[in-house]
Amino acid sequence: MQDNTSLEILLVTPPGFEEILRAEVTEKGFKKAKILTGGVIIKGGWPEVYRANLQLRGASKVLVRLGSFRAFHLSELDKKARQFPWNDFLNPRTPIRVDVSTSKSKIYHKKAAVERIERALEEILHCEADPEAGLQIKVRLFKDICTISLDSSGEGLHKRGSKEALNKAPLRETLAALSLRACGFKGKEPVIDPMCGSGTFILEAAEIASRLDAGRNRAFAFETLKNFDPKAWKTVKEKSNPCAVEDRFFGFDRDKGAISFATANAERAQVSAITSFTRQTLSNIQAPKGPAGLMITNPPYGTRIGDQKKLLPLYQSLGNKFRSDFNGWRLGLITNSDRLAHATGLDFKKTPIAFSHGGINVKLYQTEG
Repeated sequence: MQDNTSLEILLVTPPGFEEILRAEVTEKGFKKAKILTGGVIIKGGWPEVYRANLQLRGASKVLVRLGSFRAFHLSELDKKARQFPWNDFLNPRTPIRVDVSTSKSKIYHKKAAVERIERALEEILHCEADPEAGLQIKVRLFKDICTISLDSSGEGLHKRGSKEALNKAPLRETLAALSLRACGFKGKEPVIDPMCGSGTFILEAAEIASRLDAGRNRAFAFETLKNFDPKAWKTVKEKSNPCAVEDRFFGFDRDKGAISFATANAERAQVSAITSFTRQTLSNIQAPKGPAGLMITNPPYGTRIGDQKKLLPLYQSLGNKFRSDFNGWRLGLITNSDRLAHATGLDFKKTPIAFSHGGINVKLYQTEG
């Protein structure tokens, strides 16, 4: 088993964004970050687990490797699961969810493996196996090695705890933060979203600029663990260092409801003083006075809200508006269609970042800047 000061910590992110997440992880002072498909691995103790959950904007989950053992058949899995030091981490009678994946292993029946792990937990800790439980154990069987990890986050980290009002087809906060970073945003320039919906890009930009901790308004699964250290958690939170911001962040949308949602979300996130949400059509949007910055948006696209052919004029209008009124600005555009992206008539970088948004394969297109 691992020493609690040198845990293997997996920071999960959508495939395609691993390099972007590693840049954030390094910037936040985590050491020896290594990339693997769908995430970044770091080493550290439980305070690093706490801090990763609190601070990182691009991680979807923070998984902690608790240990591993070899298991060739279900009876061996059952025996070794009963010997595993669950009591070091888990409180008795706490509802737990067990998730199993298996690949290239003699144990191939996931449901049977789940049953063995659940039975061990029930008999040792007298806890209830609950598919809806907030605390999750993740078991990976690969080449007959059983690796047991704990989801220290609970709810996905895109749930910041302040965005309650949602418009249709919202972009997850984690994806917004990763996209902003990919577009070169470092918190030192204005940002505009001309089709802002419930305001995700603008809220993330304002919080990044203000150096606010991503998870400051929510709870985490690690707070329910037997080995949770309240003093260490308090110390981590007290290191927060927000700052005053001169730039402003602007969201526009023609939908009155979207503007109402975004405004309410900004108030909950404590960034209403530096954000502005205005009901406005794309054709009437103007660049704010002052230095150029970043326009970034996640407009409607084919399989999500409307038919692609009907959306071509919208993308053409976006391109025309950007060229005519946003001289010196950069554009980041998320869509699922090369046709729609190129309908803007803008020159994009040759290799857009491909990722999945709500089960749809999309790309982040960026103008040169």
